[in-house]
This record gives sequence, structure tokens and C-alpha cells, in this order.
Amino acid sequence: MQKNSYKTYWNVKTLVFMALLVAMQLVLSRVLVIDLGPYRITVGSVCTVLAGLWLGPVAGGVCGLCADIIGCFIKGYAVNPLITVAAILWGVLPALMKPMFIHKEKTGKTVGICISVVLTGILSSLVCTTAGLVLILGYNFYAIMPGRLVQFAIMIPIYCVLTCLLYFSPVTSMVVGSVTPAVLSKKTV
Repeated sequence: MQKNSYKTYWNVKTLVFMALLVAMQLVLSRVLVIDLGPYRITVGSVCTVLAGLWLGPVAGGVCGLCADIIGCFIKGYAVNPLITVAAILWGVLPALMKPMFIHKEKTGKTVGICISVVLTGILSSLVCTTAGLVLILGYNFYAIMPGRLVQFAIMIPIYCVLTCLLYFSPVTSMVVGSVTPAVLSKKTV
């Protein structure tokens, strides 16, 4: 008899890591943030990217959705549907691109992760978030776009470096399940 893939996908371990990544994103994007109106300097999206890479596109999307909605309540914002879609895309798109680079060597994986982060940043940050700021919050597109391009140019390399560092760390083996925490502690001793 086959196991139900739904039960094996949404096990307790997966839910715990999803909750942990949502909590980390909330701290990084709502507390440790430089908020300048239409510009927000934060590295919180790295948690959603890692949720997608580690746990799959559905889990990454759910993490982005939960973090955005809870973050709106924490800060007292109304939920902006276009910005929420952008948060979901941060978890879904890199995970969907993962099969293109997963079987390559470390250099190929690094390039693949960076390409997926850049493409996701363009679609999520520059398109969806900017559209949400312009269409729903009433910002002037021509006034905010130059600053958003500068923000993108500064933050995307940081996102790429942090994502690659964390993805190639021992944490990935622990989250994905190929190494248990006991084995990690024996290796470091």
C-alpha cells in the first residue's frame, strides 16, 4: 500500500521548520528593518527562499503568505494583495527552478540559486511590489522606481550570498533530513 504523499509532506518536522522560518522572517522583516516608505531594507525574504528550496514550493509559498499577513497585523498595515503575491513568489519561484540546478556540482548549484533569486527579485520586488505600491497605495511610479532599482541592485547580491551560505551549510542536511542533529554534533566534536 502506498503512503499518502500529503501526510509525508506535511509532517510535524516540516511544520516546525516552516513556523521557524516564518518567525525568522518576521523578526528580520518587521523588527530588524530600515523602513523608508516605499523602500524597505531587509533580508527577511531569504527565509522564504530557503523555505522553498528546503521544503518545496508549496511550503515556501505558505511561509511567504503567513509571514506577510502576520507582519501586516504586527505593523498595523492593511494587507496589500499584490505585495502578498510578491511574498508568496519569493518562496515558490526558487523552489520551482530548483530541478534545473539540483543535480549539478556546487558551482552549478550556486549559479542556479543566484539566477533563481535574481529572477524572483525582478518579478517579485520590481514588478509585483512596485505595482502594489503604485496601484493600491498611490505612490507615483516615476518617483519611486529609481530608488527601487537602487534598492534592488544593493539587496539582490546580499540575498544571493546569504541564500547560498545557508543552503550549503549543515542546516540544509538537517532540514532536508539526510543528517540528524546527533550526527551533526558528532562531526563537530
